[in-house]
Amino acid sequence: MTLPLIVYRSLRQHALSTLVTAASIALACGLLLTVWMVKVQTQRAFVDTTTAFDAVLGARGSKLQLVLNAIFHLEASPGNVSNADYQAIKRHPAVKTAIPIAVGDNYFGWRIIGTIPELFTDVEYTRGRNYAVEPGGRLFDPEKHEAVVGSFVAQKLALKVGDTFKPYHGLNFNPNEQHPDVYTIVGILAPTNTPADRVIWIPIEGVQTMTGHDPAAATDVSAVLVQLRAPTAGMMLDIRYNRQGNRLTFAYPVGTVIADLFNKIGWLDQVLALVAYLVALVAGASVLASIYASMDARRRDIAILRSLGARRRMVFGTIIAEAAVIGLLGAVAGVAVYAGLFGGVAGVIRAQTGVVLDVTHWHPVLVLCPLGMIALGALGGVVPAWKAYRTPVAENLTPSS
Repeated sequence: MTLPLIVYRSLRQHALSTLVTAASIALACGLLLTVWMVKVQTQRAFVDTTTAFDAVLGARGSKLQLVLNAIFHLEASPGNVSNADYQAIKRHPAVKTAIPIAVGDNYFGWRIIGTIPELFTDVEYTRGRNYAVEPGGRLFDPEKHEAVVGSFVAQKLALKVGDTFKPYHGLNFNPNEQHPDVYTIVGILAPTNTPADRVIWIPIEGVQTMTGHDPAAATDVSAVLVQLRAPTAGMMLDIRYNRQGNRLTFAYPVGTVIADLFNKIGWLDQVLALVAYLVALVAGASVLASIYASMDARRRDIAILRSLGARRRMVFGTIIAEAAVIGLLGAVAGVAVYAGLFGGVAGVIRAQTGVVLDVTHWHPVLVLCPLGMIALGALGGVVPAWKAYRTPVAENLTPSS
């Protein structure tokens, strides 16, 4: 009788406890993988999203709020930037590109952002990739009531080229605050897997002069997205706006601002990881308890194996192998649990931020965690294996009456 056959028969004989224990290991493995991969991918995706611009110029306030509002289209705008300030940074010799945006309206809860066509023609939204419009569409004319719709919005609202809509005032949908202005959709933005997919884009003058908006602020912008010619320029402009001035905020570098955000919420990752580690600890204890509880029933089988020539180390190895196989079953199922949990979390993140996470993205933890679960299972089998190792042969060969 070979070792694999002995292990197989033992697992089959104790099928229920095997499945329950493997399920607890699967849950631990799935939780650990999800927590780790969501953390890693979210940080990478958010940092990659900010690579298009070096800095954001906005009203005086929080740098984080400014970046979240201007780049990720979250939060509310901290205020307006005058046209004079926009023109000043646009003409600054250290600035390569300055893209203004204006916010303040929505369409059924989806944000409407006013900007200039240069955002789509002159800026790479990520390294080596420019914005594109789906075939059959085009960019809006900055002098007309036209719109380009992000791919995610178009999908959710079933919008297509040629459709028309009337914006609603404010960032939150209120059916009683609809503007009379009518916009025609002339293009659907090709998917970018960035927050741009969750936005309806119109000419910036459309937001500034929309019916019902304050005419005194008709030339103001909400923020200016800035590309610099050299990193040293960022430090110079930081001194100019943040230290010497008191009207505007220059959020630079945007990658550091986002990194600070993740540092602030790092405790959440630690709590989730702690929960996953505790589940893993319980899973390992379950392996120990499951096999140890069956040792009394196995005494005679072990004695028979010994009498047939099996050595103590073989008996010890059999129990360890059985525990490791339980860990293996749990690890395999854990990958499936991870795929389900990760898919759900990624869907929520995409819906809320437009950032897309990839379940197929490779990371060493995808191998290390399952291997750790197998090792944990094997470790849980050490105590019952030692008990089997010490089982006396003569005392357990006699059938119990």
